[in-house]
Amino acid sequence: MIGDRVRDVVAVVAALAIGALLVTVGDPTGPVPGLVPWPVDVVIGVPACFALLLRRRRPLGLAALVVPLSAVSVMATGAVLGAVFGLALRRRPAVAAWFAAGYLGTIPIYLLLQREPRMALWTDLVVRGVLVTAALGWGLYARERQALIDNLDERATRAEAEQASRVAGARRDERDRIAREMHDVLAHRLSMISLQAGALELHPALAPDVHQAAGVIRSGAHEALEELRSVIGVLRHDAGEEPEPPQPGLAEVPDLVADARRFGSDVRLDDHLAELRPPGVTGRVAYRVVQEALTNARKHAPGNPVRLVLDGGPGEGLRIEVSNPAPGAAPGSVPGSGVGLAGLAERVELAGGRLVHGPAAGRFRLEARLPWLA
Repeated sequence: MIGDRVRDVVAVVAALAIGALLVTVGDPTGPVPGLVPWPVDVVIGVPACFALLLRRRRPLGLAALVVPLSAVSVMATGAVLGAVFGLALRRRPAVAAWFAAGYLGTIPIYLLLQREPRMALWTDLVVRGVLVTAALGWGLYARERQALIDNLDERATRAEAEQASRVAGARRDERDRIAREMHDVLAHRLSMISLQAGALELHPALAPDVHQAAGVIRSGAHEALEELRSVIGVLRHDAGEEPEPPQPGLAEVPDLVADARRFGSDVRLDDHLAELRPPGVTGRVAYRVVQEALTNARKHAPGNPVRLVLDGGPGEGLRIEVSNPAPGAAPGSVPGSGVGLAGLAERVELAGGRLVHGPAAGRFRLEARLPWLA
């Protein structure tokens, strides 16, 4: 990768620069050459600096190679610092500390090879000790920082997966809720068909074939009702779960607005539908859209005015728009799972509609468009 190549170049150049600086101010260029003159020192140290290219794949082997070279070459000091840094980053801290101590142990050997050392032993120990301690500390810091970044990345990935799971669960729950609602609606209608067919079957003034047809209708409606109960019954998670109550429609939205106002919400209703009210599925879905939107407004923007617009008609569909100022999270606001809108979108899409929501011009806006179903 390009990032690794850049880091390799920086590591090698930095090691060469540190080694060149120490050769210039150190003992190899003194007035009386030692047993290892400076050209030999440089020839030994430069390849050691380029060996830092192996610090990712062979950090332990690199350290074992370059640390002994520091006994005869001060030019190899940059390579030693890079190797100790790599060990602190990729291996146990104790291993890096042992190699750092081994590097300090080579200093007396190096000074014995110089006939007239420029620096006293303690000076050399302090300078190189500061350098290797800095490399060791920097490596440990980089190690902890990388571990923290990896942990945060893992947590972010897990949070995204959990959020996706919650959204999928909300959609499934909404489909289950729709199915349970439809069970009770269809059960009522099938019961009415069966009742009316039974009345026709028993009517004395009708022809026998009508009696027979009415009996077939009554029997078919009864069987369909039993099949519906057996299929939808699996969606009731608890054996004693009560049937869904009668589902409200768009006609009950004013009651919903009144309840919101009683809880302190400033809701303005602009109803352009006049007396038109979509029947059946559209009305029930519209009620749920308004209910969820007003609940979210009360949670996330308490005390702010909310505008609710209803318009449309047969042929053009129903449009619901709910908007409110979009401030930051208010202190003490009610926490939510963040998946209510996902379930609502599932319900709207299953009804053949479309739901959009998000901030716009400083306000949070939710708009649903539904077909005007008969």
